[in-house]
Amino acid sequence: MPEDEREIRKITVDRSEGFGERLLGLLLDRAHEMPPQLIAPLVAEEVSRIGGRDVSILLQDYDQLMLTPLPGRRLTTGAPERIDESPAGRAFLRATPVEQPQAHGVRMLLPLLDGSDEVGVLAVTLDTVDDDDRRLLRRLAGLVADMLVTKNSYTDQFFQTRRREPMSVPAEIQWSLLPPMTMITPQVSVAGILEPAYDVAGDSFDYALNDNILHVAIIDAMGHGLDAATLATVAIGAYRHARRTDVGLADLYRFMDTAIDKQFGPDHFVTAQMLRLDIGTGHLQWVNAGHPAPLLIRDQRVIQALEGPGTLPVGFGGDKPQISQQTLRPGDRILFFTDGLIEEHESGGEQFGEDRLIDFIERAGRAREGVQEMVRSLSHALMKERCGITTDDATLFLVEWRGGSADHLASVDL
Repeated sequence: MPEDEREIRKITVDRSEGFGERLLGLLLDRAHEMPPQLIAPLVAEEVSRIGGRDVSILLQDYDQLMLTPLPGRRLTTGAPERIDESPAGRAFLRATPVEQPQAHGVRMLLPLLDGSDEVGVLAVTLDTVDDDDRRLLRRLAGLVADMLVTKNSYTDQFFQTRRREPMSVPAEIQWSLLPPMTMITPQVSVAGILEPAYDVAGDSFDYALNDNILHVAIIDAMGHGLDAATLATVAIGAYRHARRTDVGLADLYRFMDTAIDKQFGPDHFVTAQMLRLDIGTGHLQWVNAGHPAPLLIRDQRVIQALEGPGTLPVGFGGDKPQISQQTLRPGDRILFFTDGLIEEHESGGEQFGEDRLIDFIERAGRAREGVQEMVRSLSHALMKERCGITTDDATLFLVEWRGGSADHLASVDL
């Protein structure tokens, strides 16, 4: 673009907050009836009104390794970008905008946050960037993320973009069960990851934050393939049903146990951990039904395994659940994992083991990463250490408790 045209654009484009409010309002008004395939051209049109160009929407792949461009009319596409080695990846991992100077403008890379779960990155180029641009683009990225998540239920396009390799039917079932992979609030944060992303079958997790209680379940259904996925589906469904009736951990375990036993008989079972964390006090309760003990991380070090009396896996029928308790300190993290993570080994070699897992956890902790980044980097480092071998599902789920209050978010100060 000639220099004189850029100067005219700087003068004539209104980027004030009033203009931005009208622009976002127009986008929101149109989005209600917008077919999924028109989200991209609508976003590109709105961005052009503030002088933006070369719009890209990059979505995280299921392996959490790459950011893949969403195809669409008026969108700029190209090769996928590695999360660990690109400016877009920096914006994604840090959940903060990145500004990349170019010969004729500035490339803005903005995280697409659905709540606190990261969908991907919005990229747009402007001639110059000021605080009005930054504010408007940050809000636009938030709205785009919400639109992508909402429209995701009506189309396969976003799923297809995120896949870099074929996905098995059991993995398809498991991914459809999962909640958002990350939740971050002022008091508590959680993040999870599953391996192998495109062939997972029996592992799954679920969580919900109901008032001041965080509920979490991590499960590993016996077997492999479609049978394991079916068993996991019933287990997660039973867990959600019982949790939504607001019962305690003991009754929740018994309900899941009965559901699996009646549906599949005594030859099928699910190992599981279920927990309740009071995010106001840090009081943690959990039932461990056949999983490795979770690890308590404090000041970037694993200070103990949260051992306790064991309970039979879900589905054997009739066991009395054993409830363990722990009081957390602000900043404590708890890492839950399934046995596939530590029992993996090369043919004829030793198992990966818990000691090596702890070493990797403490190395990741020294980097002071957020929960999502820590779970992701830990999972990928462990996969690399195992030479890419994954003969069983492996799940990591990290909880960080910070305490305090979030009441300030419910007040509006104009």
